[in-house]
Amino acid sequence: MKPIRRPASSVGAAAHRPAAPLLTAPPLDYTYDGSFEGLLSVLFAVYDRRAAPNSIQPVGAAQGGLFAQPVFIDTHEATAARVWEGLLRHLDEEARTRLFHTFLSEDADREMLIFRYADLAMRSAQDISENYADDTVRRIQRLAQQMYREKHRMEAFVRFEKTQDGLFHATIEPDFDVLPLIAPHFTKRYADQRWLIFDKRRRYGLYYDLTRTDVVQFEANTPQRNTDISATVLDEREPLFRLLWQSYFDHVNIPERKNIKLHRRHMPLRYWKYLSEKQPREQRFEPIKNKRPVRPEGPLLPPAGAADAETEAGNG
Repeated sequence: MKPIRRPASSVGAAAHRPAAPLLTAPPLDYTYDGSFEGLLSVLFAVYDRRAAPNSIQPVGAAQGGLFAQPVFIDTHEATAARVWEGLLRHLDEEARTRLFHTFLSEDADREMLIFRYADLAMRSAQDISENYADDTVRRIQRLAQQMYREKHRMEAFVRFEKTQDGLFHATIEPDFDVLPLIAPHFTKRYADQRWLIFDKRRRYGLYYDLTRTDVVQFEANTPQRNTDISATVLDEREPLFRLLWQSYFDHVNIPERKNIKLHRRHMPLRYWKYLSEKQPREQRFEPIKNKRPVRPEGPLLPPAGAADAETEAGNG
């Protein structure tokens, strides 16, 4: 009789998992450096100290109590990696990824949400990822869905402008911190050109130099009143590229089927200021006159102006 082979995830779920230690010490307020690795280090400290969190906040946003000061937890990458790998004993990979997406959502309660979700998973004998009766699971799932939609929109709505030195630059301002999620897409799709995607709201970006994609930081005190980069650094053909893109967008549009409400639902208004096709037209749109009208009860009529052209040709 052949042994039954099971997926690794089901083996891990069925295998004995060490129970999370009881949090018997007095609760504490924790602070960290604001990074995801820092938050994972906090999770390790919670169980190491046996002290549940009253709150978990980035160090710059933490508010100390009247009689107790928050405890700052240093970030240790080795500890963070250990916690991240250890979560797979209690969560499948998709559910674990939702924790990272929740962190990137910048929700005001994201740290405590992640702790409660991880703690619930470590104390449950069954998979909790679809236990939507629990408020924490529902909120994590909803934030993950919002992150997926924002990621998909950013991959569709990014518009690059070419500079004189051959760099393709794009500015975005998403609701959530999606740069870490869209990096693989643009690295793969635009592997033959140098590009920079700048998140204006968070003051950092992704830079690809034809070999690797790196995170680049921008000084917070750098003034930026305009969403566009200076025209003096753009490639001289960039205005023509924008005009061609706008012309293409106008000609594939079908005026008779215009539905502004549906259009704004699929392409929200907040994205328009960074889209080439939504900028003011420098050249008036003229539809292509190559359609042949049809009489209600008769043959196809020639295109407008065709008869005059034939007459002139005959007279010549």
